Amino acid sequence: MPSTPAANSTRAVWPMLLALTAAFAMSQAFRTLAAILGPPLQAEFGLSAQQLGLFAATFHFAFGALQLFMGIGMDLHGLRRTVLTAFPFAVLGAALSAMATGNGMLLVGQFLIGIGCAPAFLACTLFIAQNFPAERFAMLSGLIIMLGGVGMLATGTPLAWLIEASSWRMGMWVLAGCSLAAWALVWWKVHDQGPTAPPGAPRESLGQALRSFGALFLMPHTWGIVAMSSVNYAAFLSLRGLWLGPMLIERHGLGLVASGHVALLVSVVSLVSPPLFGRFDPGPLTRRRRITACTLWIAGLFVLLAVVRGLAADVLLAVLVAAVSGYMVLQYADVRAVYPPAMIGRALAVFTMAMFLGVALMQWVTGWVASRAPAWGIEPFTAALLAIAAALVAGAAAYAWLPQPPAPAT
Repeated sequence: MPSTPAANSTRAVWPMLLALTAAFAMSQAFRTLAAILGPPLQAEFGLSAQQLGLFAATFHFAFGALQLFMGIGMDLHGLRRTVLTAFPFAVLGAALSAMATGNGMLLVGQFLIGIGCAPAFLACTLFIAQNFPAERFAMLSGLIIMLGGVGMLATGTPLAWLIEASSWRMGMWVLAGCSLAAWALVWWKVHDQGPTAPPGAPRESLGQALRSFGALFLMPHTWGIVAMSSVNYAAFLSLRGLWLGPMLIERHGLGLVASGHVALLVSVVSLVSPPLFGRFDPGPLTRRRRITACTLWIAGLFVLLAVVRGLAADVLLAVLVAAVSGYMVLQYADVRAVYPPAMIGRALAVFTMAMFLGVALMQWVTGWVASRAPAWGIEPFTAALLAIAAALVAGAAAYAWLPQPPAPAT
C-alpha cells in the first residue's frame, strides 16, 4: 500500500480526514446508545438482560463480520466509494429502529446500522496510514478517536435528556438525521483516492483478496494480536455502552439523566486518554509490555467494580477504566509496526474485525451471565463485571505468551 503524504497537502488532507471522522462519530454514537436506551427499551418491550445484551451485540456482530470485506472494498475501490455505499444502511437502520414495534425490528435495525458503520473507523486509520508518516500514526489515531468520540458524548446526557423530554424513538430519528448529514459530508469533502494498490499493479479478484487475508493468519504473531484486540476495547465498551446506565439506575437508584451525566463524564475521560497514550508511545521495544500491563490494570479495576459497593466508588472506578483504556491506541501502532507496508490495510481490517466481534461476543455473553446470575446467588452486575475481568486476563496472557512478532517492518 503506498504512502503518499507528499502528494497531498495539509489543506487537502485534513478536510477529508475530518469528514471521515464525522462518519466515525456516528458509529461511536450507535455503539454506545444501549447504556441510555436500555432502560426505556426494557420498559416498553419487556427485554431481559440477555435480550438487552443481544440488542447491543447485534450492531457489533454486523460491524465486525464485515471488516474483511470493507478492507477488500477499500483496496479495490477506494475509501470514498466504500463509505458512501455502506453508510446509507446506518440511516435506514436508525429509521427502522425508530419505528420498531418489537424486539425483532430492533435487532434488524441494529444489524443494518452495523453494516452501515462498518467502514467508518477503518477508513480513518487507513487514510492516516496512506497520508501521514508512520511515526505519527499512534498520535493521529488517538486524535481521531478523541474527535470521533463526540458521538459517544451525544449518547450521554444529551440523549438521556432528549428521551425524557420526548421519547427514545425521537432519539433514533435524530441519530438517523445526523447519519444522513455525515454521509453528505463525506460525499462533499472526500476525494476519490482510488484503490490502494500501487499504480500499474494487476487488479485483484475477490478470491485473491480473501486468500491474502488468509496469509495474515499464517503469521504466528497474528493470533496474539487478535486475542488482545478481541477483549480490550470490548471491556470498555461493554461497560460504557451497555452496563453503566442500568448499573447506576438499579444499584443506586439514579434517574436516566443523572446516569447520563456519569456516562458523559466517562466518555469525556475516554476521549482525552487515547491522544495522551499516543503522544507518549514508548516505541516498539517496550510498547507490547505496556499494552499487557495496562490490560491487567483494567482487569483489576473491573474486579473492584464487581465487588466494591457505593455510588462514589462505582463512578470513580468507571472513570479510571476510561482513563486507562486509552492505551488501546498503542495496539494500532503495534499492528502498524509488525506487518509489511503492503499488508497494513488488511492487517488493520483483521484487527478491527477481531475488536468488534469481541465487543459483540462480550456483550452477548455478559448479558447471558447477568440473566443467570440470580440463580447462582450473585448480583447480575457483579457476575457480568467479573466475566469481563476474566476475559481481559485471558487476552493479556495470550498476547504475552503466544508467538511474538519479528522486528518491526521498515
